[in-house]
Amino acid sequence: MHRFLNLIKLKQLPLIILFLASFIAVSCSSDQTKIVDKTVGSLTLTINDKGSVVNLIDATTGKDYILKDTLAPLMSIRVNNKMIYPKYATIENGIINLTFENDVVAEVKMEEKETHLTFELISITNNENIELIVWGPFPTTIQKTISETVGVVRDDDFAIGIQALNLKTLGGYPWNESDRMPEFDFVREAETDNMHPESDGSVLYRIEAAAPLQNGSSLQAYTRNRTTQRIYSDVDHDMIVAPPYDDGGVIGSKIAFFGSPEPKTLETIGAIEIAEGLPHPMIDGEWVKTNPNAAAAYLITNFTEETVDEAIALTKKAGLKYLYHYGKTFETWGQFELYKGEFPNGIEGLKECVDKAAEEGVYLGTHFLSNFIQTDDAYVTPIPDERLAKVGSSTLVDDIDETASTITIESPEFFNQMKNNNLKTVMIGEELIRYGSVSEASPWQLLDCQRGAFDTKASSHQSGEKISKLLDHGYKVFLSDADLTKEMSVTMANLYNQTGLRQISFDGLEGNRSTGLGSYGESLMPYTWYTNLSDDLKNHLIIDASRTTHFFWHIYSRMNWGEPWYAGFRESQTEYRFNNQAYFQRNFMPGMLGWFKMTPETSVEDMEWMLAKSAGYDAGYALVADLETVDQNGNSDKILELIGDWEKLRISNSFTETQKEAMRNSDKEFTLKNINGSEWNLQEVYSEIYVHEKKIRQPGEPLYSTLEFNNLGKEQVVHFTMTAMSCDVSAITLEINGYKKVELPVSIKEGQTLKYTGGKELVLYDANWQIIRKYEIDLSDLKINQGENVITADSNFDRADKDASLKVEIRTYGEEQKVVLKS
Repeated sequence: MHRFLNLIKLKQLPLIILFLASFIAVSCSSDQTKIVDKTVGSLTLTINDKGSVVNLIDATTGKDYILKDTLAPLMSIRVNNKMIYPKYATIENGIINLTFENDVVAEVKMEEKETHLTFELISITNNENIELIVWGPFPTTIQKTISETVGVVRDDDFAIGIQALNLKTLGGYPWNESDRMPEFDFVREAETDNMHPESDGSVLYRIEAAAPLQNGSSLQAYTRNRTTQRIYSDVDHDMIVAPPYDDGGVIGSKIAFFGSPEPKTLETIGAIEIAEGLPHPMIDGEWVKTNPNAAAAYLITNFTEETVDEAIALTKKAGLKYLYHYGKTFETWGQFELYKGEFPNGIEGLKECVDKAAEEGVYLGTHFLSNFIQTDDAYVTPIPDERLAKVGSSTLVDDIDETASTITIESPEFFNQMKNNNLKTVMIGEELIRYGSVSEASPWQLLDCQRGAFDTKASSHQSGEKISKLLDHGYKVFLSDADLTKEMSVTMANLYNQTGLRQISFDGLEGNRSTGLGSYGESLMPYTWYTNLSDDLKNHLIIDASRTTHFFWHIYSRMNWGEPWYAGFRESQTEYRFNNQAYFQRNFMPGMLGWFKMTPETSVEDMEWMLAKSAGYDAGYALVADLETVDQNGNSDKILELIGDWEKLRISNSFTETQKEAMRNSDKEFTLKNINGSEWNLQEVYSEIYVHEKKIRQPGEPLYSTLEFNNLGKEQVVHFTMTAMSCDVSAITLEINGYKKVELPVSIKEGQTLKYTGGKELVLYDANWQIIRKYEIDLSDLKINQGENVITADSNFDRADKDASLKVEIRTYGEEQKVVLKS
């Protein structure tokens, strides 16, 4: 069986079945005349007179990485849903002529650059009939590292890559007619060559320009002809109209192909960006992909013109350089006018905030919900913009006046899709109308209509008028077509140019699939924004997003997603955050752990748990902490000091690889103690938590609770934390190994915490870590042995409630490891 069958399952799309049927029929001999045999950089690439790539050779070692007995057409075309491959090829003056059936001839311009070859489609006959063109797929024997988003495959010695050189050239293959690339973590999938597995939906990884094969990997890109309207399925709609989009069709589709020693892969991609005029953002003049500050942690808080000084001071106190506005930045999403409640002086007020921060060495940024348009925005009301994205349209069958609550339409197909129909809104002329349901049979009617929705004007309409179903999102917002997406992007670029903001987060980029362009649409918004920025901003800019695409990789600094809203500090999307890091690493992306929220109850121990993971994965994070929370939390000073210390050491790469590996272990905790301005002690923490519950037993039976604790450190006095849960607790005793016993001279009220961290001081805190009282006490008897120990806790509870308990955490410490700050 032809080995290319491994690329994708026959069960997937009809176009793939046609692709394979045609592909197998083509001769797979590599003995034809060579028309291209070029060595550029470290790669020797050979194309034969059938238009197929037959060699991908490491020019240094002579090793050929092409997957043998497999065809790799330089370029193929699709007509009437059938993939067609070159019959033969010639070359003259750098122009490769590919001849297909039905006398279709394509001219591909090949250019040699210092590090790579480029291939560009400059002409094709019957252009209007070409549905799409595909570069490759180019199958290789490489399996070790597949950088699926950036488009590189590599082993220990060599890397081969493909790069799309413009927006309309999509890294990937037309696995979906929506141009939405498959999203799953192929490393965790049993069938690596199945592009549509039953995924749990917990990842946002993109299988794009590089893909796994059962016995290798493949590189691919394509461009779709968008000059005519199409109907496709996406976003839980079986039918959506992709309107015509004039970007020149398939003409101009362009890729770069390269090979390099594995250690020089990223350097080579950077050289391609510069040579081909791709986005190449910087931080302080250094390419963002190599600058360690691309992974810088940052503070998120809701400052205003009045409170910006406090927010800047808080950022500096935490040892951070980036401050990100989180609150109501804009009056509405869409027009993006600044919210007067926080920036009463508008652009000038925000610019003053930016300038103040810059004087203190702090850079400001803001959150951006991409092409989401709120229902009270000027794009919606009082006159809706014609460029609001649409699912599709029909026509009115009857005249209606301004009070009609039932509207008869020609066809229901775009209106009765209810899975992702959040606002149930149609547009007729300048009126928006919401409807409750659609009749189940002809005559097709919109029922229970609410006229003049969102403060538009209810009007009469004539039969034959167009009625369009608007596309919306679960956030109860409308979306944009391609033209409106670009306008909104320019608006946001102008805001950045006028104020000097240096950080942005493109949240909700998937909303731009409303353009009908799929992944192309997702890249369109940040690309338009970036190309409209001043050169000064491009020289120091951090761009992050909750997702990426092959082309967007060239624009953004990092992907940063992981939300704190769903569970406790350590539990919210924890596995997802850590799983992301391998994806980032293999795709040359800075590590980021997502957002963590500081609350008044956040403990020092929880914060150091996160900071150690940040150091272990060399991954930044966002700390959500409003000014009020910081004031309320009694640990704030210590927490902010630790953030600065850990971040300083992480960014300077001061931790050893052995230390980082240990800190990545999810079962381990660490603490950092400052010795002087340039040295710290790092210690592993051995911690166990157990709960002493109120028990009801027969008279004389012991009521204490027992913990078997394995102290991996040396003999030492045990540290502990006790929290009263759903009750007040008194007469508390601790006993070590059946003979070292101490009664603590304190009662703990519900929600309070008693903490001992060595010395002769016991501290009682309220729920927000504000000190209630300190007790002088000698606890030197609570010395714990190295190895196994038995610890018992006993107490009285003031109620018999089944939830009444005392939560006890025991902590000991490992050997001190000195960490010296690298300059």
